[in-house]
Amino acid sequence: MRIRDLIVTPIAFSDPPLLNADGVHEPLALRTIVQLIVEGGVVGLGEGSGGTEVAGRVEQVRSAVVGLSVFDLNGIEAAVNAALGGDAGPLSRRDRRVVYSMLDVAAHDAQGKLTGLPVAELLGGRVRDRVPYSAYLFYKWAGHPRSAAIDDVEPDVWGEALDPVGIVAQARALIDRYGFGSIKLKGGVFPPDEEIAAIRALAEAFPGLPLRIDPNGAWTHDTAVRVARELDGVLEYLEDPVLGIDGMAAVAREVSQPLATNMCVVTFEQLAEAFAQDAVQIVLSDHHYWGGLRHTRELAAICGHWGVGVSMHSNSHLGISLAAMTHVAAATPELAYACDTHYPWNRAEDVVMPGAVEIVGGAVAVPTAPGLGVVLDEAALERQHRVYLDSGRTARDDTGYMRSFEPTYSPTLPRY
Repeated sequence: MRIRDLIVTPIAFSDPPLLNADGVHEPLALRTIVQLIVEGGVVGLGEGSGGTEVAGRVEQVRSAVVGLSVFDLNGIEAAVNAALGGDAGPLSRRDRRVVYSMLDVAAHDAQGKLTGLPVAELLGGRVRDRVPYSAYLFYKWAGHPRSAAIDDVEPDVWGEALDPVGIVAQARALIDRYGFGSIKLKGGVFPPDEEIAAIRALAEAFPGLPLRIDPNGAWTHDTAVRVARELDGVLEYLEDPVLGIDGMAAVAREVSQPLATNMCVVTFEQLAEAFAQDAVQIVLSDHHYWGGLRHTRELAAICGHWGVGVSMHSNSHLGISLAAMTHVAAATPELAYACDTHYPWNRAEDVVMPGAVEIVGGAVAVPTAPGLGVVLDEAALERQHRVYLDSGRTARDDTGYMRSFEPTYSPTLPRY
């Protein structure tokens, strides 16, 4: 079955003021939605990174993939790489994989619709019927500021979370609604002792639930070792406490917790060095930049051979991505930890019909309908595309947004 067209739609949707080591989330998050139109009218859906540049790159490969079989993933990937200049071109392999990943997901969705099979079956068959996700906590302002004054805000439904009391309240709200059985805190925002206190407060409030913290490389070696030792026996794993493979390896030699990453190992080319140094014990996969669903399965298999654990990273996303994440996780035997997801923060303006992917009891039931199992809401897609156009936004800029309120803010790491 041949690809007849590729439709690319950049969108924007509401995002709370979530704090991180780079700054703070802007009022709108950006994503790109793709539709692969296949002979017979079948449409495969994909979702990936947002912004004008990424959407333009996807548009750039359109003529290269039209006419190819939707089952020829090798051919589609080769066509994408060639259209973007290949290794001799201006884009890194990761940048090219970001583009291909959307088409890979859309192709799998179309393949499933053509064969009557869910995507998980196309990836080797499900090993679990439900995929667990974790409550993803963030320090956050009460709402986005209405002016240059950081305290002039319109409070949102989530409320403020700037201390242990606020973090515990946020966790309780997420767990009460979605039933999460593990918790992750985005750190690197406040001095480490404050974030240690938040983790201890979570451990007291939710005894027995696995806990993680991710400072996004904001700590020095000495800080990372100190925090790890103070939270020994409290954390399930410690994610990206420092920057770089060498830095992670040095920390790993001095701490007891497993170290996880989605920052120092983000391409296949980095695996050999990271594993040889035992720099990471858990790789947080992400099909959006590892090159789609098939390559994510390959990554997990490699990790399994090396005795390295696998979980899943998340960024601001909607239902197409949640469905894709759920299918590939369902078909990944090596997955041993609950996956990350931003979906509770962003789901209010989804572009798929509700009901197909819902977090219940801390997990998403793997869709059994053909393909990804989600249906595009065309009116919602047009609505969020209009939001994107009206916003004038072209790229994500957490640091720039923070500097609107704190002009001297610096994202330089390590910070503590």
